[in-house]
Amino acid sequence: MILLKYNFNKQTHSAPLAVFRMCFGVMMLLSIIRFWSYGWIEKLYITPKFHFSYYGFSWVKPFGSYTYLLFVICGLAAFFVALGYKYRIAIIIFFLSFTYIELMDKTTYLNHYYFISIVSFLLIFLPANKYFSLDAFTQKKYYTNVPQWTIDSIKLLLGIVYFYAGLAKLNTDWLFRAQPLKIWLPSKYDLPLIGENLMQQEWFYFAMSWGGMLYDLTIPFLLLYKRTRYFAFIVVVFFHVFTRVLFPIGMFPYIMIISTLIFFDASFHQKIINFSKQLISKFSFLAKHTSTTAAQQIVFYKIQNKKVVLSVLIPFFVLQLLFPWRYLLYPGELFWTEEGYRFSWRVMLMEKAGNTNFKISNTKTGSFFIVDNTDFLTPFQEKQMSFQPDFILEYAHFLGHHFKSQGHQNVAVYAESYVALNGRLSTKYIDSTVDLYQEVASLKPKKWILPFNSRIKIKGI
Repeated sequence: MILLKYNFNKQTHSAPLAVFRMCFGVMMLLSIIRFWSYGWIEKLYITPKFHFSYYGFSWVKPFGSYTYLLFVICGLAAFFVALGYKYRIAIIIFFLSFTYIELMDKTTYLNHYYFISIVSFLLIFLPANKYFSLDAFTQKKYYTNVPQWTIDSIKLLLGIVYFYAGLAKLNTDWLFRAQPLKIWLPSKYDLPLIGENLMQQEWFYFAMSWGGMLYDLTIPFLLLYKRTRYFAFIVVVFFHVFTRVLFPIGMFPYIMIISTLIFFDASFHQKIINFSKQLISKFSFLAKHTSTTAAQQIVFYKIQNKKVVLSVLIPFFVLQLLFPWRYLLYPGELFWTEEGYRFSWRVMLMEKAGNTNFKISNTKTGSFFIVDNTDFLTPFQEKQMSFQPDFILEYAHFLGHHFKSQGHQNVAVYAESYVALNGRLSTKYIDSTVDLYQEVASLKPKKWILPFNSRIKIKGI
């Protein structure tokens, strides 16, 4: 009903979209540089002998030393996006290259990587280069107004991320056991002022849990409402800076802080653009290419193929709204089986640790031996594999293929796995009588995962 009433012809100032494009491009460029400088390309994509893949994307693999070139392409594309130069090509290349990087190894999955991919996909269809960009200069046209829905679509996507993250916190572990914060926060005893006090208080764990839930559920609406917008942004900055101090979550807090600027009025973004112009004025070449007086001012920009664009974006948003609910199609406890867990904005909801070893057996003779996981996996890969069932199955198939190629006959692969979830005692995770080498990877429920001996009542998603 809301969609039917929405006025897709309404125009608004272009400044918020231009600022979002610039900030997004700069943040992505810094992220690529940071990733490279920490040596993670070598550590995560080149050194490992085996890479875990997403279902249906086993063909996506690193390129050896040429993987560095992929990051160069991605970084340059981000730079061109920030400048608004050859924007459409640049944002498509960024989306494809970044998403390829994300898909190369499932071990590196993070919610904000997924967020970056879908935001860059959305930006492909938005006229983010029609104002304050090199494209606008070369075309000698500055469009001061763009369709309102092009900006509202970004707000909607951010609202989905926050609101669904809040819904995911409506479970008994988070609200009534303060887990996993009760496990994580005591280790922050070395933080100045608060480490030896607040971080050791049980009431503080519950305050953080409930506060995080309320923050995620309400912040999109507080940002939308003009009277609470500045207060909400202060809360956004405090929340993300504080979580960055507590947890090593990389660029994600800064990306979310910058992204929420889209909720402010055009006059606010115009001030950012004017400030940027003052900085650019110190460089004569750039000043020449970003001067609004050098280009013709045109008020309205109309998307020529609006029906085509909306026919892509409306299903895109329907998918974003429905996809996180797919866990309802699976039996068992979501946090235990993780079937339908990823790509659904469940952020830092569980502390899960496991120990999983594999037995390679000859089905005819009964002889067997135990695999040393360090022969094939890095420590980080082994840690992730030990408690995630799709990792366990994929690795079992890899082991089966490997030892079969080495001349072993009648190969069967069994897993002895124990997992602890959110402070509970470690319990057996995988049915050790099931030959995982014979199990087929699919989207169907994994019946070889043993039942959870507790219950986490999820009231949201």
